[in-house]
Amino acid sequence: MKQDITPLLIPNSSFSENDEYFEFPILRHSDSLKANAYYFGHPEWSEEYLKYCHRSETFKSRWLAASGDWRDKLVIDIGCGPGNIHATLQGKPKMLIGVDVAPESLRLAGKLGYVPVLADANNLPFKSGIADIVTLNAALHHSENMGSVLKEAARLVKPGGVLVTDHDPQHSAWNYKGLALLLWKARLLYYRLIGHSFHKSSEQQKWALACETHHKPGHGVTRELFESILEPLGFTVKVYPHNHELGEEVLQGQTGPAELKYRLGNLLSGRNPSSASSALSLMCVARKVNFQV
Repeated sequence: MKQDITPLLIPNSSFSENDEYFEFPILRHSDSLKANAYYFGHPEWSEEYLKYCHRSETFKSRWLAASGDWRDKLVIDIGCGPGNIHATLQGKPKMLIGVDVAPESLRLAGKLGYVPVLADANNLPFKSGIADIVTLNAALHHSENMGSVLKEAARLVKPGGVLVTDHDPQHSAWNYKGLALLLWKARLLYYRLIGHSFHKSSEQQKWALACETHHKPGHGVTRELFESILEPLGFTVKVYPHNHELGEEVLQGQTGPAELKYRLGNLLSGRNPSSASSALSLMCVARKVNFQV
């Protein structure tokens, strides 16, 4: 039986309820939203994502260090997909709310202990300042307006609470130039010729690319994005560049090595592939100032 979320909602919020998730009206179905709903709503693809993505011990180590113990906390996981974060971190939060736009992913998340909510991350139905922990893992770059989603997520964090984002591409590392950009485009042409990359079919590859709205050359997140939005809202903001297979050491300033193809991409773009600005992802750990302390 699902937990009751009505005390957490903005008054007069309209929603429907079935046996598997709460559904709130989505006012604008952008291309990004539709692509994510389709890709993560595909049963086989969402199950693959749950099984293979964000399930490593390094991911677990990094996230536990960033978010802290979830025990007895109210946690809101925005862009939860099929539930990868909780499947990996485990723990016993007081309430774990998962927000997504894909019904099939929400069904899987519900089986893992989430209270599943179908809603637009740009327009969430929850009251402000209710959550101890708000998470956005590999979610911002799937959104049409990353700043809008980040600001809405921040609204939910209570004083003393924490907002954690991760696995969004760092703009400076993905801003390929010259030969690197030509090779990137040739890679996409190669995928079209063979029908797919590591995905099993051309259809899966097509929709995977369609939902990666800002995960491409010239796109991505920046330190300035996090600081300019979150600091005026009363957060202390720490941003950690890192490559993917590194754990809690990320929060100690280590970036870890990138795969050869990414090192080559930065080298051909005229950048030092070992610099922090060439690290693939940014993790943001932002804590809402508790003025009562």
